[in-house]
Amino acid sequence: MTSAPTVTTLLQDWRSGDADALDQLVPLIYDDLRRIAASHMRSERSGHTLQATALVNEAFTRLAEANASFQNRAHFFAIAARTMRHILTDYGRARRSQKRGGGVAPVALDEDRVASPASADIVDLDDALQKLAKIDDRKSDILVLHFFGGMTYEETAEALNLSAATVDRELRLAKAWLANELEDD
Repeated sequence: MTSAPTVTTLLQDWRSGDADALDQLVPLIYDDLRRIAASHMRSERSGHTLQATALVNEAFTRLAEANASFQNRAHFFAIAARTMRHILTDYGRARRSQKRGGGVAPVALDEDRVASPASADIVDLDDALQKLAKIDDRKSDILVLHFFGGMTYEETAEALNLSAATVDRELRLAKAWLANELEDD
């Protein structure tokens, strides 16, 4: 009896050109991608034109076109979470430019995840995260994976090859920095 291939094996086979691996992979990762997308969408304004399923599809399309290699399952989901954040930021920037900077609805942040003001615009949030990345890339990555990716401390630690205790400490510092940065804006 042969065991079923792991997500990591299927990711590697898919990137090597095995179309059958993709057919086996999608059912194994879709629910997790949908969970990540739903986590992203909860922080978006109500009535957002992009739905979680469309976000998953757009992210997966970008990942497929990127021709990136994935070290393992955690690495794949970390990149997927970042890709979803970029898609939502692109949508936010496009919406903001259409309105010429005015009337942008605030995005409520999950205060359990990010200690920040009660609301923030996705573009302002992305700008703050980019600023944090210039100061401390690891803190930015941890915040993105935990908040946008919906990853647990353990999943974030695995994706970044850190201990869960380091993730906890860095996340608390990143949340405080982000709250301060968004408050200043």
